[in-house]
Amino acid sequence: MTDTVDKAPASSVPPEQIKAIPVRHYGRWVAGALVIAIVVLIGIAFSNANINYGVIPDYLFDPGIVSGAWTTLYISVLAMLLGVALGIVLAVMRLSSNPVTSTVSWFYIWFFRGTPVLVQLLLWYNISLVFPILNLGFYKNEMNQVMTPVLTALLGLGLNEAAYMSEIVRAGIQSVDEGQTEASHALGMTQGQTLRRVILPQAMRVIVPPTGNEFINMLKTSSLAYAVQLPELIKKATDISSTSLAVVEMYFVACIWYLFLTTIFSIVQYYVERRYARGSTRSLPATPLQKIRANVAKMNLFSLSNWRR
Repeated sequence: MTDTVDKAPASSVPPEQIKAIPVRHYGRWVAGALVIAIVVLIGIAFSNANINYGVIPDYLFDPGIVSGAWTTLYISVLAMLLGVALGIVLAVMRLSSNPVTSTVSWFYIWFFRGTPVLVQLLLWYNISLVFPILNLGFYKNEMNQVMTPVLTALLGLGLNEAAYMSEIVRAGIQSVDEGQTEASHALGMTQGQTLRRVILPQAMRVIVPPTGNEFINMLKTSSLAYAVQLPELIKKATDISSTSLAVVEMYFVACIWYLFLTTIFSIVQYYVERRYARGSTRSLPATPLQKIRANVAKMNLFSLSNWRR
């Protein structure tokens, strides 16, 4: 006969469910309400200001404004190209074992990073006080005729940018492992070939992001060329405001154009950074278009599940 073990009957009362009480973040509500209140107050202040917002669309595509925006764009591109090219040279000089070239590079960076851009523009604009005549042997002319507003802005902005770009390039070069250089030399490459074919391509991942930021900053810094009579966006907006008497309104027009240009190049910068990040990350971040598609797909899936219910 098999012994049976009496089992205690299971309790018919279900266990009490745990009731989770979410943590209340009162500070977030207070901070959010405070931010909304400040935004509303600022909006009310601007809406009650003595500003004729209706004329802003009328001048947004004025031929003078469009011409100024184009001048801002191309002087920024030219100055950035000059800054990048000279910055690479200065970075190589700074990393050189030659004490003369490294000292000259250090002094250049020290001077141009330590003085305001506006002062540098004004110095170039009045360079004829130092060199009245430009004599290159094959070309001779008065310096006042040579230093046009375009050339003044190009030198003032480009040479100043070179000081910052040299530090960016130097940081990018130093981010590459020294073993890459040793391996290149073991394969018989010269110092120049190693720099062009091995070091700089790998350093681009570090160089590109701050370079994009520098160009976006250059778009706005170019407004200082107004002081040397360059017909860029601010100069054109100021000229129009002197005849239309819409001073603040024209500044709003200039702000809209600056926001448009910086937004376009911010998008370009994002895709360039994404391209150079392919070798450093396993999965690339989603593009804005891919994010939009993913959100739309989630919304469609959510609506479909609700419809089935």
